[in-house]
Amino acid sequence: MAVTIEIDHARTRARAAAATGQPVVPQAVKGPIRRLKWAILLLTLSIYYVTPFLRWDRGANAPDQAVLLDFANGRLYAFFIELWPQDLYLVTGLLVLASTILILTNALAGRLWCGFACPQTVWTDLFLLVERLIEGDRRQRLKNIGAPLTAKRVIEIAAKHAAWLLISVATGGTLIFYFTDAPDLLRGFASGEISATALTWILVFTGTTYGLAGFAREQVCTFMCPWPRLQGAIWDPEAYTVNYRDYRGEQRTSAKKAAELRLQGKPAGDCVDCGQCVAVCPIGIDIREGPNFACINCGLCVDACDGVMAKLGRPRGLIDYESWKNIERGRRAEPAVNRLVRPKTLGLTAACVALAGVITVAFGARTTASLSVQHDRDPVAVRLSDGSVRNAYTVKLLNKSASPHRYRLSVGGVAAKIAIVGNDALAPIEVAPDASESLRVTLTAPEHVQGDVVFTAREESGAAVLTARDKFVVR
Repeated sequence: MAVTIEIDHARTRARAAAATGQPVVPQAVKGPIRRLKWAILLLTLSIYYVTPFLRWDRGANAPDQAVLLDFANGRLYAFFIELWPQDLYLVTGLLVLASTILILTNALAGRLWCGFACPQTVWTDLFLLVERLIEGDRRQRLKNIGAPLTAKRVIEIAAKHAAWLLISVATGGTLIFYFTDAPDLLRGFASGEISATALTWILVFTGTTYGLAGFAREQVCTFMCPWPRLQGAIWDPEAYTVNYRDYRGEQRTSAKKAAELRLQGKPAGDCVDCGQCVAVCPIGIDIREGPNFACINCGLCVDACDGVMAKLGRPRGLIDYESWKNIERGRRAEPAVNRLVRPKTLGLTAACVALAGVITVAFGARTTASLSVQHDRDPVAVRLSDGSVRNAYTVKLLNKSASPHRYRLSVGGVAAKIAIVGNDALAPIEVAPDASESLRVTLTAPEHVQGDVVFTAREESGAAVLTARDKFVVR
């Protein structure tokens, strides 16, 4: 039975368009990887748009938005997690952990994040879907490049950009929801009672989404993002990235010519040079030319090539997720070797587990209150008329809980008399919820006393004892 494979003669035109600065126009493709990408797109967009509206009961005096970046009050909320500016080390730890996971992913399967879950990829896929639904698939869109405008084309262009702007506004507006109460802001937006600051940021994020996903597209992945620039340093030949099995595909020839050569007992490659792998690539590269730092490892060319091989009755996998080492082994007719588990990946996995453990322990060891002491610097000490020495300190009590607490302040380590300015009776100090109290404290001791002094704030209920250490200085 004769099999017809469509040769993409528009490929040359597409490459010429890319050379002149025009965007890459990828073709739609069907297959398991494309279906997986659609599923991830739906999941990530659902998480992004729905999360700000999730509620989480933290009790009175606390916001009930599950995820909230409350910069105005210096809080980061994520369900049961609440972070203060003093917890910045935990955020740093999470960023280091995320970077380590990204490097581990790269060691296992290259730019997997870029190809499937990166916001630029997700929103570009969404914009491309809109473009295809309105203007048609790749061949039609290539014909439209440089073609004279007609009434139909004007309507298509207007509809496409209107849809893009609608998605961009929804994206920019949703991002603002993460920084303030989402339902309140949504009601304000609907009634026109929205602050100029919120409106400005919505316009900024709308313009960013519209420009990056609608126009910059592959330029972001190739030139603007720093990650591909790091590939030369961290590229791993054992990682399972998208590669072309050239030892199987070359020499390229048409399906008919390949059949004739094989009947004559001559070698012929499986690649029929149909160009489908190039046509579906969102970056516009030809994976058959070898590893390319611009490849985002999305695997759409795998689906395209597998579809062609299925029509020809040939085995799938001419283009596949394969390590470069196995490509080289295939050229030498050696069996493939799976080395996903190797010292590098084991070390990175151990580092991720260790970092996650340290962050978990640090988070669990946090307290809802803290005590800090700052010694006066000018002067460090004051000698009184009776020969004794006085040191002054600023003591700060911080209450990070949603309920008020009362503390009694005392000192130890040196035989010094404590005095709290404005609190001669040393009465308990009440600290309101999510607030702090600064106290002016003096210590007076004989001139021969010098050394470490320990400040202790003991909660009246006995639930917490806070300590801070400083120096008592004699001059």
